[in-house]
Amino acid sequence: MKKREAEVSVADAKRQFSHLLGRVAYGKERITIVRRGRPMARLVPAGEEVMRPRLADAKGWLDKDDRFFVEIARLVEARGKHRPRLVTAK
Repeated sequence: MKKREAEVSVADAKRQFSHLLGRVAYGKERITIVRRGRPMARLVPAGEEVMRPRLADAKGWLDKDDRFFVEIARLVEARGKHRPRLVTAK
């Protein structure tokens, strides 16, 4: 079953925020808040996860011993040793 979706302007969202929350919480609607036709935010029912791919979830494209991880570890270690120019300039 496809969930209902609605678009509401920022001005209307400010005026009707409590009403919109009720529509989302009890009516299980998803409401997109738009400014000048461009999506700015979305109200979704609590507990509904927005599924977006994350780099941390990627599996199988790099082996654990890949050179990439060695280089990242080296960069992180070097970052701790870096002294900003403002501190070292005399």
